[in-house]
Amino acid sequence: MVSSAFANLLGQAQAVELLQRAIGCDRIAPAYLFVGPHGVGRRLAAHAFARCLLSATQTPLRQELENHPDLLWVEPTYNQQGKLISVSDLMGRGDPLPKSQPQTRLEQIRGLSRFLGRTPLEAPRLLVVLDQAETLGEAAANALLKTLEEPGNATLILIAPTPESLLPTLVSRCQRIPFYTLSEAQVATVLTRTNHAEILSHPQILAMAAGSPGTAILHWQRWQEMPSALLTACQQPLRSPQDCLGLARQVDQDLNLEMQLWLIDYLEQVYWQQLHQPAPMLVLEQAKKYLKGYVQPRLVWEVTLLDLWELRSFQAVS
Repeated sequence: MVSSAFANLLGQAQAVELLQRAIGCDRIAPAYLFVGPHGVGRRLAAHAFARCLLSATQTPLRQELENHPDLLWVEPTYNQQGKLISVSDLMGRGDPLPKSQPQTRLEQIRGLSRFLGRTPLEAPRLLVVLDQAETLGEAAANALLKTLEEPGNATLILIAPTPESLLPTLVSRCQRIPFYTLSEAQVATVLTRTNHAEILSHPQILAMAAGSPGTAILHWQRWQEMPSALLTACQQPLRSPQDCLGLARQVDQDLNLEMQLWLIDYLEQVYWQQLHQPAPMLVLEQAKKYLKGYVQPRLVWEVTLLDLWELRSFQAVS
């Protein structure tokens, strides 16, 4: 069962070996840190590891764990009118994401502690997965530290992009399981297996993914959500300042902040493939910084597109 649980985890041989060895020797650590880029299999590994630790059946992985009484999966949340709502719940309802960033909050860690205070109902142990643990606020991180000191009959899995994104005291109490970006061939295999082979014909999307099939799928979803006329216009050469101002107005009207930030990432790939010059990247990175700082979006796009037009005009003259 152990080997079959990890069968779909491609390109993470070291992580699989470490987890399988722990299971085989029955030496499960109180806490693990699954560390690596988004979309390379950290969550899939957490599901597979949970399936083995909880002695779950051979039913489909997510289905069997969804309502398991001894598993608690914690995600970052938004606070909306006093209620905590996770990102996945909002997206499942089709609601737009707030401008604020989601957090793993103190109330959630207190709930986690209460969960760990009871006896397992079906499995040999309790299991908690802290997804996007880098979103822990200071108070929540300190509360979690106390829990890690005395986890009881339980195992905790923290999922984060880098050790530096967490408190060093949290990292020191976890066994680190590293995850890495995949090769081009491995990315292609994963995308084909998950019925996303069409992404392979879009080099900008693959470049943005940087070896992460999960990230490629997210970028593909964003690309499909973009108004096609606007996306085409953004990739055409800017002919005049009037074109820049008109396009800035269109971007501001048609896209929310999240989609505008995605468009900048996409344009960085487009401009790099077209010009192979660092100057446009610096302009676009500055635009991203301003948008994240909640500067008026239309003004940001006017300045950015005018700067890009001037760069191209200078290169044409040169």
